[in-house]
Formats: sequence, C-alpha cells, structure tokens
Amino acid sequence: MTQPTAESAIWLTQEAHDRLVDEVAHLKGPARAEISLRIAEAREEGDLRENGGYHAAREEQSKAEARIAQLEDMLRRAQVGETPANDGVVEAGMKVTVRFADDSETETFLLGAREMLGLDDSVDVGVYSPQSPMGSAILGKKPGDKATFTAPNGKDISVEIVAAKPFTS
Repeated sequence: MTQPTAESAIWLTQEAHDRLVDEVAHLKGPARAEISLRIAEAREEGDLRENGGYHAAREEQSKAEARIAQLEDMLRRAQVGETPANDGVVEAGMKVTVRFADDSETETFLLGAREMLGLDDSVDVGVYSPQSPMGSAILGKKPGDKATFTAPNGKDISVEIVAAKPFTS
C-alpha cells in the first residue's frame, strides 16, 4: 500500500480510526442488508413510479453507498497516530486556542480531521486541517508564539497561540 502524501493524509487517533472502521463494517453489513430488504419489499408493492417507500429506500441506499466510499477513501489516506503529548506544542490531534491580531476574542478548534469528533453532537468545535494555511502556520508553535499565514482571499492573517491541549472526544 502506498503512503498518503502529506497534502492528502488525514491524521486520526487510533480511537477515531477504529470508529470509522466500525462504521464501514456496519454500513456494508447490517445497514446494507436492511436497505436491500426494504427495497425488495417496496418492489413487491407494484408500480415503482408511484412508490414513495421504494424511492426513499433507494435514496437511503445512495447515501449509504456514498458514505462507504467516503469512509474507505479516508481510511486509505489515514495516518494513525497516538494522542499527542500534553506539552503545549501545536500538532495534529490538538485542541488549539488562538487569538487573531488586533482582536481580544479567541477561537478554539481541533487541528485534525472532523472524523476525530466522532458521533457526539455535543462537541461544538471547529476543525482545521494541519495542511490548511492556518494549520501549517501554527504547527510546532507554543502558547505565546505568533504565526502569520495567507488566507485563501490573499490577506495575511496573524494569530497568537493561547493554548494547545490534546483533543479528547
């Protein structure tokens, strides 16, 4: 298997990787079988053009297959690592708080992949990829350090690292 490039890699903890593997197994196994059964039952009802149950099951099947493809792609590109050390150094897998220059407000986000958040809807935190302009600018920084990056709109933006702690879901 080829290693993902730094730009395409998705950093995941072992826990997040295992959750994704379990989700793929569920979607390919019990979920796929259940959807197929609903499609078969709806077909038996007759005219498919007017059959709402059939169309709903087919739409659910399409969404499940798209999710399987998305998850398999992420797992192919995944770089699995341990939860980072709690040493304040910004790296993938950290919950980072930054203060933008000329602003007293802070922003806290996960530096990693959205999939690290799991299925917990109570986690309300933004996510930046380590390969994003801000992500790559702050990697290796510590609280008190400053970094400048160029936003997609071409503006230079400066931030100060306020805190960096390992993310736990």
